[in-house]
Amino acid sequence: MTSGDPTQTPQAQTLDLVTRYYAAFNAGDAEGMLGLLTGDVQHDVNEGETRRGLEAFRAFLAKMDAHYRERAEELVVMATPDGTRAAAEFVIHGEYLKTDPGLPGATGQRYVLPVGAFFEVRGGRIARVTNYYNLAEWTRQVNAGTEPA
Repeated sequence: MTSGDPTQTPQAQTLDLVTRYYAAFNAGDAEGMLGLLTGDVQHDVNEGETRRGLEAFRAFLAKMDAHYRERAEELVVMATPDGTRAAAEFVIHGEYLKTDPGLPGATGQRYVLPVGAFFEVRGGRIARVTNYYNLAEWTRQVNAGTEPA
């Protein structure tokens, strides 16, 4: 996939691009997500290493699919007027399906967390994705086995 409607402003194209990225995420459509990224995409994982390239992103998505089921809700997307930067705020609703090495044991616990994401856009595709959430709060919810009140 490339950029959206060419008659839109750069800002509107980027808003559409990031919205389509999260629509693909919510649909469990890894290939749809990958199709919106540049070949040299930089992925900054919360509390993790920076990964580069489509294959590293594909491997990350496969790992996430094996351990978690997540949906982004209450999505708000913002973009600069020139469309080169964007930010998204949403609430992730998830289920911890299989123990992720180095993290607490999985027993199907559910969690709800606010997330911030930042994007760089180049040539109508996402060139950088940086995600932030509160890992300590995720761990608290998973260890408690319940969602917050």
